[in-house]
Amino acid sequence: MNDSLKLKNYKRPKLELPNDEGALLLHSCCAPCSGEIIEALAVSDIETTVYFYNPNIHPVDEYEIRKDENRRFCDQVGFKCIDGDYDKDDWFERIKGLENEPERGERCTKCFDMRFERSALFAYENGFSVFATTLGISRWKDMEQINNSGNRSASRYKNVNFWDFNWRKEGGSSRMIEISKREHFYQQEYCGCVYSLRDTNRWRRKNNKDRIIRGVKFY
Repeated sequence: MNDSLKLKNYKRPKLELPNDEGALLLHSCCAPCSGEIIEALAVSDIETTVYFYNPNIHPVDEYEIRKDENRRFCDQVGFKCIDGDYDKDDWFERIKGLENEPERGERCTKCFDMRFERSALFAYENGFSVFATTLGISRWKDMEQINNSGNRSASRYKNVNFWDFNWRKEGGSSRMIEISKREHFYQQEYCGCVYSLRDTNRWRRKNNKDRIIRGVKFY
């Protein structure tokens, strides 16, 4: 990465919300993905409320660790953090029949749809005209898949829009790791759901690696 894009040298541009909106609802999947985005928004003086809605995360103690890490960083920068419902039974019902889909497949689309539909609803009910997500900063995700889901979800409500800003550009994904190390964020080793945990451990066994030990690894 170009040295000028590294965290210690990067001169952050002042971001602006689409259509000069005043406040943002930011769906957050975890602290590592959120760190770079939250710092960019804070420096830009964008009024931001972070919405942690991720009923896909399995098991519940993993969910609590990721939520607490997310809240810890929000408290540090002064952003409000909303804990969404952990309605895992609804999530399992939603992806029934897709248990063996690969990562980035139809199961992930259904998962994004569920999380973004609830985010769009929260935005609509609480006066936010724009929402975004931290999911797209990860190179493990399909950005087009995420953006399509976000736009579909926003279209359900009048005057709610999805901000599809590319957080990866200009070294964003690399600074995400730098901030995770600086803040010693919990370092999850699978996407979140029970099926990603299953498939990651299958790959590890096949490659003679130890199974994931949850809750112990930090950047």
